[in-house]
Amino acid sequence: MTRTLGLIGTGMIGGTVARLAVAAGLTVVLSNSRGPESLTDLVSELGSRARAATPAEAARAGDVVVATIPLGAYRKLDAEDLAGRIVIDTMNYYPYRDGRLPELDADTLTSSEMVQRHLAGSRVVKAFNNINFVGLGTLARPAGAPDRSALPIAGDDAAANGVVAELLDTLGYDTVDLGPLAGSWRSEPGTPVYVDPYSPGSPPEGLTREEAYRWFVSTPGVPVPAARVRDLVDTAVRGPAGGKFTG
Repeated sequence: MTRTLGLIGTGMIGGTVARLAVAAGLTVVLSNSRGPESLTDLVSELGSRARAATPAEAARAGDVVVATIPLGAYRKLDAEDLAGRIVIDTMNYYPYRDGRLPELDADTLTSSEMVQRHLAGSRVVKAFNNINFVGLGTLARPAGAPDRSALPIAGDDAAANGVVAELLDTLGYDTVDLGPLAGSWRSEPGTPVYVDPYSPGSPPEGLTREEAYRWFVSTPGVPVPAARVRDLVDTAVRGPAGGKFTG
């Protein structure tokens, strides 16, 4: 059972996962590229179940480690520090941000397979990559709730997938297991299950950019149950790798 969650990266998704974890009674060890001192405010917000650390310390402290950094920086994940760990990969390929990655452009492997190849001693599970931070933070529900949402996961190790499914259940989500990482493209940008099903739509017309952002962060996500997630991933057709950030 996951009791301590390590986080490498504390942006919108990482911070939201940390908040859900603390609310569920887990301990979180937070890290980013800017150093522990940059996390003072977030640690203060989260309370006694959170502490700041270096990425190496977060990797070694976590029963499960969430890697939530730009994909273009995935080689900065220390394979030695993460050896033996289950690593949740939240990363997506956005070429305009990450630069072109020929192996992904050729569709010879998925981004998570690329991460798994780098972290050869870890068990990588894809999760949290198909929902924006507002939806992730607002859609968590107790087990059995009629409006509970599901998130897709994928990984080459069935036991690791099970651990991540249990963690997501603790955080407030059902899961749909896509199987090995080779199939994780079904939840990548541009696929039917990516972001839009969980989103309330476009903001009202006539808003300024600042007003539209306030609408976005204050409008809860739309529940997407497991059966709907399964339908969406089953209809996915593999196209060119990469996408644009939505939301």
